[in-house]
Amino acid sequence: RWLRQHECVEKLNMHAILSASTGQEQLLTELLVTYAKIPVLIGELISVEIWKHKIFPVLCRLEDFKPRSTFPIYVVLHHEASIINLLETVFFYKEICESAEDSILDLIDYCYRKLTLLAARSSNRQTVTPAVLVPPQELQQQAETMEFEISLKALSVLRFITDQVESLPLSALTQMLNTHNLPCLLVELVEHCPWSCREAGKLKKFENGAWHVVPPEDQVKMTKLDGQVWLALLNLLLSPECQRKYHFDGFNKSQLLKLRAFLTDVLIDQLPNLVEMQRFLSHLAVTEPAPPKKDLVLEQVPVIWDHILKKNTGKWEAIAKHQVKRVFSPTEEELKLQAHRWAQTYSLDMMEALAPDKPRCRVCGAEAAKRCSRCRNEWYCTR
Repeated sequence: RWLRQHECVEKLNMHAILSASTGQEQLLTELLVTYAKIPVLIGELISVEIWKHKIFPVLCRLEDFKPRSTFPIYVVLHHEASIINLLETVFFYKEICESAEDSILDLIDYCYRKLTLLAARSSNRQTVTPAVLVPPQELQQQAETMEFEISLKALSVLRFITDQVESLPLSALTQMLNTHNLPCLLVELVEHCPWSCREAGKLKKFENGAWHVVPPEDQVKMTKLDGQVWLALLNLLLSPECQRKYHFDGFNKSQLLKLRAFLTDVLIDQLPNLVEMQRFLSHLAVTEPAPPKKDLVLEQVPVIWDHILKKNTGKWEAIAKHQVKRVFSPTEEELKLQAHRWAQTYSLDMMEALAPDKPRCRVCGAEAAKRCSRCRNEWYCTR
C-alpha cells in the first residue's frame, strides 16, 4: 500500500516538472488545492524525516540484518526527496501556500531544520569515500548526499513561503522571525555558502544536482541558490509587517549588518532589488528600531513532529525490527515485481502519458507560445 502511494507521489512529481516546463501547471495546482492534498504531503514529508532520524540508524546497526537488496530502503529515503521536489515545483503559487492552512507551520519548522543542517556543514564539504562500501555504509553515503540536496530544495520552498508574508497567519510570521530567527540563519548561509567550495585551488559550486568547476569569468555570477537566499531576506526584512514584529536587538542588528560587505555593485547589478536592502541596512546602522510590541495572543504551534514523536517514543527499535521482517526483507519474486513496477513508472510511455498537451491558441487552434498575462489560463500564437 505504501509503495503504491510512493508511486503516485513519483508520478505527481514527474507531472509537475513536465507541466512546469511547458507553463501548464495550473491544472495540477488546482487539483492539489481542491482535494486538500498539500497538508497530506507535508505530513508525509515529516513522517519520512522522522523515519530517517529514528528508524534508519537502528536498521544500519542491526548485525543480523543482511538484506538481499537495499533497494526497498533506498525507496523510503528517496520518498522525502520526491515530496520536497514536488512542493518546490508547486509552492510558487499563492493558492498552494494558502491551502497548506495550519500545516504551513510544520513546513516552516521542517525548512528551518534543513537550513540549520546546511549552515552547520563544515568548510570541507567533500567527503572521502571508501573504495568499497558495504550495504549499510553505501546507504548512509546515499542518505547524506540526498540530505544535502533535500536541504537545498527546502531553501527554495522557504523562499516561496516568504513571498506570501502578507497572507500568512500571524503565527507563521512569529515562528519565522522570532522562534527560529530565520533572518540571522539566512545571513549564516550568505556568509558560509555551503553550495560553494574550493578544491585543489578551483572554485566549485553545486548546481542542478552536481558540483561544477566555475571558470574565473563566472566566479562573481549569482547562482539560483544565492538568489533564493537574497530574495528570502528581502521578503523578511523589507515587509512592513515583518519589520513591526522582528526584534532588532543588538545581536540581530550586528548579524544583519554583516550583509553590507556582500552587497557589491556586481551583485546589485544582477539583482537590482538589493538596492532597497542596501538602503535599509544603511538606515539600520544609524538608528535603534523600537522593540516589537508584545501582543497578548494565542498562537498556533507546529504539531505533526511532536505528535509522531510522542506516539512512538520508546518503540523505535521494535518498529525497525518489524519493518525488517515485513518490509525490508522481500523475497526474490517480490523484488522482481517491485522492479517491474518501477520500470513501468519511469517508462517513456508513462512520461508521455503524464506530459500535458502542448497549449493551443484560443483563436485559431494552432500551437501557442504566449500565455495571457492577466488570467494566466488562455494561450495565443501571437500578441
